[in-house]
Amino acid sequence: MSFKSILSFLFIVIAVSLLVFYWFVPFETIEFIRAPNHANFSIMPDSKSESMQFYKNMRYPLSNISYKIYSCSLQKKEDMKRAFQILSNLTVLNFYPVNFNEEISVKCQSKNKIEEGMFIAGEGGPTNITATQNFNVILHGKVLLIKDVRCSRPNVALHELLHALGFDHSPNPNNIMYNISRCKQTIGDDIIELINKLYSYPSYPDLAFENISVIMRGRYADINVSIRNHGLAKSEKSEIIIMVDSKIVKKIKVEPLEIGYGRAIMLRNLFIPKISINNLTFIIDSSFEELNKENNQETLKIK
Repeated sequence: MSFKSILSFLFIVIAVSLLVFYWFVPFETIEFIRAPNHANFSIMPDSKSESMQFYKNMRYPLSNISYKIYSCSLQKKEDMKRAFQILSNLTVLNFYPVNFNEEISVKCQSKNKIEEGMFIAGEGGPTNITATQNFNVILHGKVLLIKDVRCSRPNVALHELLHALGFDHSPNPNNIMYNISRCKQTIGDDIIELINKLYSYPSYPDLAFENISVIMRGRYADINVSIRNHGLAKSEKSEIIIMVDSKIVKKIKVEPLEIGYGRAIMLRNLFIPKISINNLTFIIDSSFEELNKENNQETLKIK
């Protein structure tokens, strides 16, 4: 082999080695940041829910809410059924009885209860709440009827039912949510309006990115990404698609997520087959209805 041929061979070997080194060996660190998300979806733009309820935007997953009445006197049982019927007539809510796994448990107590020198007529409220970005979702509530109150309308049962729906006490003595029960108290129009507003949103899931971070070293990327279901129903199967500019580099299957549940994913040394990168795009690909599809895409840019 001539000297010239040897030089040519060495040149080719060196060139190929440098190319391989450039493509496969980490030598530069690049960090990305999330671009602003301009989604305009908002559940409640005002503070009405926050001022009237224990927490903001409290509701059950569906407007059809199940209940079970346990051992109660005939009078208390009828009062509770009337309370369910009255609220059904005034709002979009519907209540139906079940034998187990009820969303609202109604129980009764025959022995009077006294606090600060006053008879306690009943107790109620949510017992299982899942907080999401959109709602404080009530998964279970309770009603306890204690003292018999003889009014033409079952005000005590209505008061405790509204507690189970997330409503706090009212400072208005004429409101049924006032902390001292009187027969002439009525359900305020603002309560009806808020219930109908909260339950006007369909019971869909809502998948959204919670955290995304990317560090690139050469042609390799370390990626942390997490998503969560902020909706009102369990999601179906979905996919996270990772794109470099307009090219798909990775698809990740995501199993169904219950309300409020999330999933964190870590990718290490993901090969990126592109020399110059403008941005990375993460997409939640779902084939089902969601409360908001605008939060299904996030774009990261170089710091």
